Amino acid sequence: MTNETHINTEAEEMYLITIAMAIEDGSVSPISVSDIAKQLEVSAVSANQMVKKLEGLALVDYTPYKGVALTAEGAERASSVLRRRRLWGLFLSERLGLTPDRADEVACAMEHITPEYVADRLSDFLGDPKFGPTGKPIPRGADTETANGIPLGDAPPGEDVVVATVASPFDTFLSSQGAHEGATVCVLASASNGSVVLSTSEGPVHLSAEAAAAITIRLNS
Repeated sequence: MTNETHINTEAEEMYLITIAMAIEDGSVSPISVSDIAKQLEVSAVSANQMVKKLEGLALVDYTPYKGVALTAEGAERASSVLRRRRLWGLFLSERLGLTPDRADEVACAMEHITPEYVADRLSDFLGDPKFGPTGKPIPRGADTETANGIPLGDAPPGEDVVVATVASPFDTFLSSQGAHEGATVCVLASASNGSVVLSTSEGPVHLSAEAAAAITIRLNS
C-alpha cells in the first residue's frame, strides 16, 4: 500500500514522533507497543490498532513480540514533525520567555498544523538553529540539507566524507578533534542513541548524539 498521498493525522504523527524520540533518548529499536501506549497514555488495544494502521501506510515495521521500528518514510515524517515542534519551542522560549519545558509543551500542539514553508521561514527568522529549547537537535529541512550538507548520521560507514558545517556550541571542541569545516573524516561506528565514533586526523573520537548532530557532511564525489 502506498502512502504518497496520505496526509497524516495528529494521532498518527504522535505515534511516529514517540518512536523517534524513544530512539533519540537511547532506546533500541524496535520499540515495544506497550512502551508506546504508556508514553501516549492510551490502551494497549488502541496502540496496537494504530500500529497496524501505520504499518499499512508503510510508515512502520512491526515485529510480533518485539515492537515497532520506523521505516525510512516514517523516520522522515517524524523528523519533519519534530523540526516544527522544536522550532516553535525555541521561538516561544527565546522570544516570548516561556520556560523550555513549557515552550515544548505548547509547541506540541503547533507542530501538527504548521506547513513546511512556515517552518522554513521560522528557521530563517531564528537564524537556522541546530537545537531546540530543551537541548534536543532540530532536524534539518530538505532545502537546508541540500545547501549545507547532510547529517553526519547519514554518512556511509567506513567511507571518507568532508565536514560541511559545524554548529556551535560544539565547533571549538570539534575543531580541536580534527572535525572542522573542510576536514576529511570517517564514521567508524554509530549507536542507536545517535552517538558516533569518528575517525579524524587526530585519531578516533567518540561523539555524543548532541555533538554528532552538530555536524553536516558532504559525500566525496
